[in-house]
Amino acid sequence: MSRCQELIEARRSRGWSQEELARRIRGAAGRRGLRSGTNRNRVWRWEAGRAEPDRDSQLHLADVFGVDPATALTRPWPHWLASTRNTPLPFTPHSTVPALREALNAMDRRSFLAYSRGALAGLALDWAATKPPLTLASPAGEGQTADDELLHGLEETANVLNRLATRQRQHTGDLLDAHLRTVTSLLAHGRYTAAQGARLHLLASGLATTIGWHRFDAERHGSASRYWHSALHAAHAAGDTDRGAGIVSDMAYQCVWREDPRTAVSLLRHAITSARNPTARSLLHLRLARALAALGEAHACRDALTTAERLLGAPSADPTPSWCHWMSPADLAVDSGVALTHLGDHKHAAQLLAEGLSLLPPARDKTRAVVLADSAARDLRLGEVDRAAAHARESLTLATRIGAPRCVTQVRRLTPKFAAHERTHGVPDLLALLDPG
Repeated sequence: MSRCQELIEARRSRGWSQEELARRIRGAAGRRGLRSGTNRNRVWRWEAGRAEPDRDSQLHLADVFGVDPATALTRPWPHWLASTRNTPLPFTPHSTVPALREALNAMDRRSFLAYSRGALAGLALDWAATKPPLTLASPAGEGQTADDELLHGLEETANVLNRLATRQRQHTGDLLDAHLRTVTSLLAHGRYTAAQGARLHLLASGLATTIGWHRFDAERHGSASRYWHSALHAAHAAGDTDRGAGIVSDMAYQCVWREDPRTAVSLLRHAITSARNPTARSLLHLRLARALAALGEAHACRDALTTAERLLGAPSADPTPSWCHWMSPADLAVDSGVALTHLGDHKHAAQLLAEGLSLLPPARDKTRAVVLADSAARDLRLGEVDRAAAHARESLTLATRIGAPRCVTQVRRLTPKFAAHERTHGVPDLLALLDPG
């Protein structure tokens, strides 16, 4: 028999040894109230093609790799393992827990890349076209009961962790991961009503979204993609289309950052058609404007900016969703300024950026650091080197203090351009900060 390359690739992509995979399979069996005798030798036999895992072992493997159990039951071995590759899980009535486990269990290795543009486009289309499940009640079982007091405590803790200022969030990564694992375990093994299920799914979505941003700011893009992917599954299951649209726009923002604005535009078109709240739609149009500006589509960009301004603060029967409550005139100004910078309207852009920066509160220092780095790049293009150095130094200082490596990298990329002006006021001090050795 031939080697089972699918299992080998799935294991190695997580950075697991054969012994580690065997240990995780035994743990998956235990979560189902079963016992498994899987050891390293049995995993080796499966990978060598000398044996095939039985039905229970395949279900344990599906649990370990974050695959919907229905996939393992309906597709032949080992072909269902293809879903563990670099493609998002499809939306099914029970896809939230596998998506969450995939994000939580995956090793964040260099080989574990962000989703491809085709995979992202397919994910957004699948999300927009798939109806949420009819019920979120748990199947009958003997798991822990998710009573309202427990849920309230979990929600309160999540609210605290999610709203901490960026400069404090660098200390909360382990707490967020542990909290999401608890919620995922309740979803997988707990007993809850449909109403409680909706709360648990929304709780998981919010936590996974926040963790995704932490990973993104740390430039761990593959991990960020998977947390946002799991957050989208949870929001979809709960029927919260506005939250789902926001998560899709987070993925689009990542695409712009990774210099793929065309995919970002595709994602945002799907998100805009699904969102209902005016503030949410304002944010989506603002991010669309940024992507269109990067593509040089000036007319469409300005239309999107006009729409974003019109929608911000528009009356609504429903309160602003928690995931975009921070959206303000300051964000409109700074993002509009960045977009206009790409279009070459530097005078208007400078006015908007200065206005937006003056309005941003201290809790938004990460946004301030990103905008200052963008301003430094613009100033360099305009030949205003001393001003660029001042902006870059302030951005670098902020980003270092709050623990935002993505912003630090943004400034470091400008080092060669500053090095060409090492005699200009402010540049030597900046270069010393960039290269303290």
